Amino acid sequence: MSEAEPRILVVDDETQILRFLRTSLTANGFDVVEATTLTEGRRLAATAKPDVIVLDLGLPDGDGKDLLREVRAQGETPVLILSARDRETEKVEALDLGADDYINKPFGIEELIARLRVALRHRLRRQGELPVFRQGDLTVDIAARVVKSGDKVVHLTPKEFDLLRLFVKHAGKVLTQRQILLEVWGPAHTADTEYLRVYVGQLRRKLQTSTTKSPIETESGVGYRLRIE
Repeated sequence: MSEAEPRILVVDDETQILRFLRTSLTANGFDVVEATTLTEGRRLAATAKPDVIVLDLGLPDGDGKDLLREVRAQGETPVLILSARDRETEKVEALDLGADDYINKPFGIEELIARLRVALRHRLRRQGELPVFRQGDLTVDIAARVVKSGDKVVHLTPKEFDLLRLFVKHAGKVLTQRQILLEVWGPAHTADTEYLRVYVGQLRRKLQTSTTKSPIETESGVGYRLRIE
């Protein structure tokens, strides 16, 4: 990944959106390449080597989720969905297919840039596969299965640790309830959303301190993410 100018592939057929994103992202230090169709997006995803893909779902020659499937099958390039489709079912489907985040149109450029930077940090963490995750007062030693808040050891149950390890692995990325249940509890439990809510609540309480809130954030109606800074 280019440290000076991360390359962003924008796949969107709205001329005004493309013009706005090109100007705004370039001004904020990104190298922008553009596609207005699914076909062109496929080509540039393969040849332009983008660091992040910003993808609209409604394209003139197909559904953006088809490109998402292909990108995810080929690697870990972060994909941020930017779409006017605001139904929770659309968000969940895109995230289950491997999207890193989802922003509704209309959108604020500051929010978009913040989400892009989170996606880039997530990619760097995934590439590094660090055995120890540190953020603020939180330290998670994956190999030793030790969690600390400051100097204090946080005692987690095996399932709580497995849940936290999944959040750490995908730090910054929205994980749907189904994704979490499938990874931590298995395919027989993908409908146990209340069960998951209880475990996330327990984990939050254990990670929260008197000075800092829990780093686990709720994406209403969708799932959770581990906030990275």
